[in-house]
Amino acid sequence: MTRLAAHLTHEKMTDDKYRAPESMTLEGRVFRPATLAELAEAVEQAFDYRGDVTLDLTSGVKIEGYVFNRYPSSPRPFLQLFPKQGSGTIEIPYADVTAITFTGKDTASGKSWEAWVAKKESQRRIEAAQSEAAAKARGHL
Repeated sequence: MTRLAAHLTHEKMTDDKYRAPESMTLEGRVFRPATLAELAEAVEQAFDYRGDVTLDLTSGVKIEGYVFNRYPSSPRPFLQLFPKQGSGTIEIPYADVTAITFTGKDTASGKSWEAWVAKKESQRRIEAAQSEAAAKARGHL
């Protein structure tokens, strides 16, 4: 269990479409970090997440979008996000974030390395069979 999972407060979304087994995805989880270290780890989780997140800011504003970059080692750490509404990018200082909700669908949920390998192997077998059939048709086999 990561420190994030052990130390952050999490709440389930009330909408059933956001409910998912906790071991499979962060989708639907709300993190309210209590320390800067927890916040940095929550931002890393948001960066690794393959869906949109909603950030609650100290100003009371909520911004939904996709976290595409973060600068934790900057003198004033910040993240960059593609907002769901509007265009361009937004830079948000870590210090302005009070909560991170994983609101968007995790596009990679349920997909694993093993599934990818199996798919690629299946594609290779199909391509080999097609190449063999083409070679036979040309009289090379």
